[in-house]
Amino acid sequence: MPQNTENQTFEDALGRLETILESMESGDTPLADLVAKFEEGSNLLKVCQQKLKEAELKIEQLNIKTGDVEPFEDGSTEA
Repeated sequence: MPQNTENQTFEDALGRLETILESMESGDTPLADLVAKFEEGSNLLKVCQQKLKEAELKIEQLNIKTGDVEPFEDGSTEA
């Protein structure tokens, strides 16, 4: 059952995403339900990414205040 993802914590969204993945991997889910679960999972992934981004920004702001200004590395290979 889709849940309101707007005010979920990172941990709640991640837990629900894990539940959805386990359900999808079981192979017992009808195609129509798979599509709905995929859509909910996509929304939950966005919530998790946004929560992580907010945490990174907050830590960077705290580091700036304390004088430790090392930025996070996002794993990209931009040159």
